[in-house]
Amino acid sequence: MKTVETLNEGLKREYRVTITAKDIDARVDEEVKSIAPTVRMPGFRPGKVPPNLIRKMHGAALSADALNKAIDAGVRDLMAKEKLRPALQPAVTLADGYEAGKDAELTVALEVLPEIETPSIDGLKLERLTVPADDKAVMAKIEEFAAQMKRFEEAPKTRKAATGDQVIIDFAGSVDGTPFDGGTGEDMAVEIGSGQLIPGFEDQLVGVKAGDEKTLKVTFPEDYPVETLKGKPAEFAVTVKEVKVPAATKIDDEFAKSLGLESLDKLKELMKDQVEQELNGLTRTHMKRKLLDQLAATHDFEVPPTMVEAEFNQIWQQLEHEASHEEDPEAAKAELENDREEYRAIAVRRVRLGLLLSEIGQAHGVQVSQQEMQRLIMQAAQQYRPEDRQRFVEYVQQDALAAAQLRAPLYEDKVVDFLFEKAEITDRETTREELEAAIEADDDSGHVHGPGCGHDHDEKPAKKAAAKKPAAKKEAVKDEAKAEEAPAKKVPAKKAEPKAEAKPAAAKKAAPAKAAAEEKAEPAKKAPAKKAAAKK
Repeated sequence: MKTVETLNEGLKREYRVTITAKDIDARVDEEVKSIAPTVRMPGFRPGKVPPNLIRKMHGAALSADALNKAIDAGVRDLMAKEKLRPALQPAVTLADGYEAGKDAELTVALEVLPEIETPSIDGLKLERLTVPADDKAVMAKIEEFAAQMKRFEEAPKTRKAATGDQVIIDFAGSVDGTPFDGGTGEDMAVEIGSGQLIPGFEDQLVGVKAGDEKTLKVTFPEDYPVETLKGKPAEFAVTVKEVKVPAATKIDDEFAKSLGLESLDKLKELMKDQVEQELNGLTRTHMKRKLLDQLAATHDFEVPPTMVEAEFNQIWQQLEHEASHEEDPEAAKAELENDREEYRAIAVRRVRLGLLLSEIGQAHGVQVSQQEMQRLIMQAAQQYRPEDRQRFVEYVQQDALAAAQLRAPLYEDKVVDFLFEKAEITDRETTREELEAAIEADDDSGHVHGPGCGHDHDEKPAKKAAAKKPAAKKEAVKDEAKAEEAPAKKVPAKKAEPKAEAKPAAAKKAAPAKAAAEEKAEPAKKAPAKKAAAKK
């Protein structure tokens, strides 16, 4: 194999690699030997077919396989010989006009990771804001939980439905006057203001009463999963059968027993644990932000443009998705364009911090154990249908890049925990409001974190929803601590069950990233994994 460097500019490298015909032919011989025991041909005993006949029968396939293996080996040898650390998977191009029996000329283009001087971790100082899980916080959590479990009771026939009420309806939908699949339903319960249905549907039910008939005019979202309905205006003929109002929920021992618990005290005990976990998550989020701010302030180095572009595209796609759900999508998107360069700078910061954390982890022996990795794989596999989970596990086990992406957020969190141990930390007790305000202050200053910030970013990840006001839209690209889990995105329901065909207009809340995963048996390959700590 002959190698000539044709470009060395910043972090960009390009090489012309020549793999000789002799090398490729030798690999064809190896392929012939490997399949010979299984080849069957009339007139020959199994495994006794002459190599020249095997070549004649399977020559094209053997040559293609041998060429692919030669290219893979050539690229690996190039990486080892030149001591290259690729930022992303190299782009390999076979020169036009290649024919079997000739030398193969390749162009290998890549960006390498920057050489980062071993980061100093001395002098890190952090303040840990802590909030006690007091009785007031616990009761607020129980009340919030009770509100989610609210029940409805029959209202007088003359009651006009208001936001927060529940209406029981029959409906029949049509597009351009033609009924569509799954567009009819009976006895569907709709809570007005819940946001479970496509935009505009619930709003038009305000003021109806039992016995009313009404035609609702709505437009299906552009991201609706049924291709024939995307962006289409539709009408729903609705018959209101009943209006119900929220019933008061008394929080006492009986309420706790309805949940399968012994008493209200036991419910408080369980809720206190949950509140403590949430508060600890907020504390960690704030500390992590301050830690990353210190690291970002003291380290500056060139980062691979392709990594920045990939990160920016991820940010931008999410922002555009959020903007499309604003009251004025076009205005929201126009505002985004004004801040495009700001978001590109955010992408640069994320990539730089990710690489920095990776270097720190490697320098100090931070590792993800095999047991931890297996646990990650099994957790990720739960996103898929039961019959597809084993295929996903095998996919990750065989694809190093997919495994690296899955490993990245845990690795980064372990590096962050390592740095917490090394930092000088002072504790200060505060209120939840002050802690959240401190985090929000970071938001306002444009501080953004990447996929290592305590969430499972391979699916996507649970990202914080974009703020409704353009001035606060940076929220759309922030990855918060698990305790700050954002509401799941509203995904229009798929074709409904016989009685619940009612829900083509409905948007059942589904965990982000799971919907797509359940559509296919095998995960699509993602962009090549970045270095262990992917981004921040």
